[in-house]
Amino acid sequence: MPEPAVPQRLCAAADLVERGKAIVFDVLVWRQPARAFALRFDGELVAYVNRCVHVPMEMDWQPGEFLDQDRRWIVCATHGATYEPADGRCVGGPCGRGRLMRIAIAEIDGQACWYPSADIRPASADAPAAP
Repeated sequence: MPEPAVPQRLCAAADLVERGKAIVFDVLVWRQPARAFALRFDGELVAYVNRCVHVPMEMDWQPGEFLDQDRRWIVCATHGATYEPADGRCVGGPCGRGRLMRIAIAEIDGQACWYPSADIRPASADAPAAP
């Protein structure tokens, strides 16, 4: 039986304001460097790998900016693929029936903490940063 995932501190939970700028952080996805992001939407913390389903490239149009002008959808700045923030499901554009790769996240004692999985691990100090 695998050991339970140890929560990884990301930031103070208060730093993630409703439909505001996301916190971007480095992870390893299938042992390869990648970026991820966390934001607050409808009162809940959500986190995803920063990789569009359509073409696996980072989606933010400015560092930490993922939401559209109305602050309703996560949008890939390159191709316009549009995702539901609550569950990462594609709702428009070239992402088809895809879904963003979700990362488990929770508020623990006033901190936003994410949970590693078998596929998504913390970036180690000696691992190269995501491009």
